[in-house]
Amino acid sequence: MKYKITLFVLIVLIITSCKEPKARRPKQHGTTNFYKEVLKENKRLNALERNRLEVWVAKDTVREYKSSPNGFWYAYVTKDTLKSKSPQFEDLVILSYNITDLNGNILYEKKERSYKIDKEDFIPALQDGIKLMKKGETITFVIPSYRAFGVTGDGNKIAVNQPIQSTVTLIDIKSKKEE
Repeated sequence: MKYKITLFVLIVLIITSCKEPKARRPKQHGTTNFYKEVLKENKRLNALERNRLEVWVAKDTVREYKSSPNGFWYAYVTKDTLKSKSPQFEDLVILSYNITDLNGNILYEKKERSYKIDKEDFIPALQDGIKLMKKGETITFVIPSYRAFGVTGDGNKIAVNQPIQSTVTLIDIKSKKEE
């Protein structure tokens, strides 16, 4: 009896193994679809964050924020109505700034630095925001994460996808002609 079962199993294995092998096809990853999905999700998350920040800005009774077409909000702390010169491409500006979270907790103390307009790497929203300023002005910027440090944070004090506030004072503007 064992002999018959073993013979039967052996015959079945021989018959089924005699089929031509089917070539394995590589699995197609829809890279295009993957990127479309990631882009769609990023847009959704950015819209949620933007809505949350719009509500936060509206609740701030201390400052009157303006919306920038570059995706951030700003409010003048000190506004200069007499001077008309704003920094231009390649001008060297000296500024002081701090960075806080939306609750006002200081992430980075106020510090001074020089920055060459559109020639150095800096927080993207502040690169655009500094161009709105005049010498002596102080502006508070509310910056969504996607215009600040984004999905990586800064690897130190600023978390992943964290919106920030920064108060910037434009101390001096040195045009590239003066240098």
